[in-house]
Amino acid sequence: MSEINVTPMVDVMLVLLIIFMVAAPLMTVGVPIELPQTQAKQLNTEQKPITISVTNEGAIFLGDNPVTLDDLVTQVAAVAVNGTEDRIYVRGDLAANYGSVMQVMGALSGAGYAKIGLITEQAAQQQGQ
Repeated sequence: MSEINVTPMVDVMLVLLIIFMVAAPLMTVGVPIELPQTQAKQLNTEQKPITISVTNEGAIFLGDNPVTLDDLVTQVAAVAVNGTEDRIYVRGDLAANYGSVMQVMGALSGAGYAKIGLITEQAAQQQGQ
């Protein structure tokens, strides 16, 4: 038989395609928001940070779970592995009220969390710069 049988290769590729289609959406935080763009460089982190999202309506999410501003600190404390030394990322929607994002950051800062960062998207480099 001088022909190459590609059927097993096609089967393996389809299985891998299905695995990646299922796993890819699970790799990001599930709250859909539009992030602002900045020129800041990406940070390198060894440990997975705690992610808090603020939508354009002012709703607050800890990971994928909705929380209120009053319960935010207790929910973060339950998730934090290293207490107030954990890194916390705040994802604020581009159309979100500045005051609601600052309330979230103020509540976390008042509870003793010092490693709070804002998540943005990198802006595309303009030509000629």
